[in-house]
Amino acid sequence: MSARALLLLLALAGASRAGVPDAPLPAEAAPLASHALLTALAAAGPRLVAVGDRGIIVLSDDAGHSWVQAQAVPTQALLTGVCFFDAAHGIAVGHDQSVLTSADAGRTWTLVHRDPAAPGPLLDVWCGPAGRALAVGAYGTFLASGDAGATWQAREFHAEPAPRAAAPRHDRDADTQGGFHLNRITAAGTATLYIAAEAGHLYRSDDAGEHWRELASPYEGSFFGVLPLQGAALLAYGLRGNLFRSEDGGASWRRLDSGTLAMLDGGARLAGGGVVVVGLTGVVLVSKNGGSSFALRQQRDHAGIAAVLALPDGRLVIAGEDGVHSVAPGAAAEPAP
Repeated sequence: MSARALLLLLALAGASRAGVPDAPLPAEAAPLASHALLTALAAAGPRLVAVGDRGIIVLSDDAGHSWVQAQAVPTQALLTGVCFFDAAHGIAVGHDQSVLTSADAGRTWTLVHRDPAAPGPLLDVWCGPAGRALAVGAYGTFLASGDAGATWQAREFHAEPAPRAAAPRHDRDADTQGGFHLNRITAAGTATLYIAAEAGHLYRSDDAGEHWRELASPYEGSFFGVLPLQGAALLAYGLRGNLFRSEDGGASWRRLDSGTLAMLDGGARLAGGGVVVVGLTGVVLVSKNGGSSFALRQQRDHAGIAAVLALPDGRLVIAGEDGVHSVAPGAAAEPAP
């Protein structure tokens, strides 16, 4: 799959619901599962879990050196988000508004929610304290669970508007109508959450997602992630290499030079105050000063990267159009066995 095709998948340009069967088919065993299109990463205790195309889920118990496919995944939908409450219990979400849960660190999964008639897919999921979970997606889709993902309720997504003088120039009424794609949900602690969304929208909740307010946006293009840093510092990133930093929890922003025009769609904090941001065409941006500035470390294969996870030994695990890889910051990625 080309980087352009991966961009279209992650940006949800015209997802179609036509021809979806009534009963989903289980994911097929794939000898090269770790080299499939993989879109999201999470840690289940010491185990690493990556999810992606056609219901493929792969697991690593040796810090990303080798990967095996999950034994039972009851869908072939593209999976786009994954999170874990603890070392055993997790949730994965994706197209057809599929929601799966696992109680054995991702080895087997149960389909608990599916709505193939919905206008668009789920894109990300957050696992919070006391079994609280939120899933977000296309066209303002917002689902909530209070029982670790066993049951879900659809809610209308409402946000208190940002100050009009600071808001981007577009139809602000669409915010309260839930029309924008909610691309990524990220936690900064147990109660503070951020959503990166379409058309220059950023949202913040300080009560674990019960109420939301729109943040003043530094540009009008889509955001694909918010990365909380130390204190009230944040990074927000999106299309065409746009990368911004806030020192005040998103009240104000300054643009950072990313050195690329590639879409940025993943980020992680490193040990010792480092930060990494990844994106299409194999872009890896590395900061050694807490995210104040970045150096571009272009991967030799130029394969699109959708997600990154930092390991305690300083290595990165990256997932994208060529599967999942282990890589040192600044080095070229090597395929996992």
